[in-house]
Amino acid sequence: MTQIDQIDRKILRELTRDGRISNLELAERIGLSPSACLRRVATLERIGVIKGYRAVLDPEALGVGFVAYVMVGLNLHTKQAQEAFERAISAAPEVRECHNITGAVEYLLRVEAASLTAYKTFHTDVLGTLPQVSAITSYVVMESPKDERA
Repeated sequence: MTQIDQIDRKILRELTRDGRISNLELAERIGLSPSACLRRVATLERIGVIKGYRAVLDPEALGVGFVAYVMVGLNLHTKQAQEAFERAISAAPEVRECHNITGAVEYLLRVEAASLTAYKTFHTDVLGTLPQVSAITSYVVMESPKDERA
């Protein structure tokens, strides 16, 4: 495991808030010289602590009006069944996140769709047709008072 000190944590916190911050501004906020700050950021990137930078998109501007978290149970608990399910889900653009979890079901999905009607189509025509799926439970997002995903 990589040693991350308090200065690195400050850098990561600022970059998480604004990945497009200039090195000069970042250095000022952290209290480092620009060259020292740049070296630290480069090191954090090189060792894989910083995996990349992303744009945060407005779902409504992209026509996404419906978000649901979906619990999916499989009827077979084999590696082949999991791999087949994961391949199918990877091909579904509505699925923005897929997590293999512990508990009563095997997967937690984050699904984005234009509308409830579009979600129903995904639910029926994609999830409902997968032979590995034994249970589907949907939790509709009504509001997200805190969402730190980038």
